[in-house]
Amino acid sequence: MNWLLDSHIHLSDPEYDSDIPYIIKCMEKMHIKACCVSEDLLSSKKTIDLSKKTELIFPFVGIHPGKADEKLEPILELINQNIGGIAGIGEIGLDSTYVSSESEFQRQEQLFRGQLAIAEKIQKPISIHSRKTLDKIYEIIPSYSLRGMVLHWFDGSKQQLTKAMDLGFFVSFGPLLVYAKDKQVLLSKTEINRILVETDGPVKFSRCFALKPAQVSFIPSIIFCASKVLRKSYDEFSAILEKNSNDFLGI
Repeated sequence: MNWLLDSHIHLSDPEYDSDIPYIIKCMEKMHIKACCVSEDLLSSKKTIDLSKKTELIFPFVGIHPGKADEKLEPILELINQNIGGIAGIGEIGLDSTYVSSESEFQRQEQLFRGQLAIAEKIQKPISIHSRKTLDKIYEIIPSYSLRGMVLHWFDGSKQQLTKAMDLGFFVSFGPLLVYAKDKQVLLSKTEINRILVETDGPVKFSRCFALKPAQVSFIPSIIFCASKVLRKSYDEFSAILEKNSNDFLGI
């Protein structure tokens, strides 16, 4: 049985606090691992603590572009203190919807570049938030030598997808794939060895999964839908995803 990977979920979110033992047991039973991403110093610390409960959680630490007022130094100190247990850097990136001035966007970019430099130094993969900023991110990335990069919740055009493939990105598709035709088209245009899947929990989805906070247990449904789009069997595509996940994580 192949191991599956939720490449982007916020298990440190308070929404999951009371359910963590159940979630871990579910992950064990369903053969699902998860990249637990962070948004700030507090959630990064919590993510590291969660990873100590099970080897199925890969801890990603970092500062989300929506939290760009946070300082980078405490995150760097946290990474240095836990260097052996850090799996990646994320959720990091750019997002123009969180800023109201050019100076605020410059602060986002400075923070993003600082975290890319950390990822380059420790040679860990990164999980990137890129809403409305893909082209800018494409300009920045070639300046760094990075080990593994995923554009989480890819929402670009076909042309931007081609650019992502050219730059060596993985792209991740989530529960929207179950019902969103545009995401299915993008999936069909993606190089098969560059596809990952995610839930982005605790995001809720209005047109599937009954508006419940996304769970790692949604992953098989996403894979089933993707396998139909790609005209693969579930088992065949699961095996491809397992290899892609290992390549992304560098394991």
